[in-house]
Amino acid sequence: MKISRAVNGLLMLVACFAGTILLTSCQQQAPAAPDTRAADEAALRQWDENWAKAASAKDVDKTVSFYADGAMVQPPNGPLLTAKADIRKAWAEMLGAPGFSGGWKATKVEVAKSGDLAYLTGSWEFKWNDPNGKPTGDKGKFVEIVKKQADGSWKCVNDIWNSDLPLPAPVPAK
Repeated sequence: MKISRAVNGLLMLVACFAGTILLTSCQQQAPAAPDTRAADEAALRQWDENWAKAASAKDVDKTVSFYADGAMVQPPNGPLLTAKADIRKAWAEMLGAPGFSGGWKATKVEVAKSGDLAYLTGSWEFKWNDPNGKPTGDKGKFVEIVKKQADGSWKCVNDIWNSDLPLPAPVPAK
C-alpha cells in the first residue's frame, strides 16, 4: 500500500512536470525584432556626409548639432571636450580659421545588432593658413561612436580624430 502511494505520488509529480513543460512550450514566443542594420548603415553614411558638409560650409551650429548631449570630443593635440560650449568653441575656432577647408569621409560603418549603437571610421583632411598666411594643414583618421536617440535620429557620443603627420622635431636645447 505504501509503495502504491509512493508510485501514485511520483506519477502525479511527473504528470505535473510534463504538463508544465507542455504549457510553456505551447506559448507564443515574441517575434524577434527586425534586423535594420543595412538600412541603419545607409542612413548613417548619409548622416555623416551631411555632417561633413556642414563643417565644410563652416556652419558651426549645424556642425555641433550632430553631437548628443554629454558627448565627448577628442581632437588631436587638444584636451578632452565634454561641455557643449567647449565643443562649439573648438569648432568655431577651427571652421573660422583663415583659409579653412576640408572635411572627412567614412569608409566603414558598423551597426550593433541591437540597432541602437554604431561606429564609423574613415579619414579626414583640413587645410588653413598659418599665422604668416601660408597654406598648411593636417590629415588623419577618425572614429565616431554614435547612438540612436529616442526620436530615431543618430547623434555622436564620442568623436575621436588624430593626425597621420609626424610630430615636429624637437627644438635642440641651447
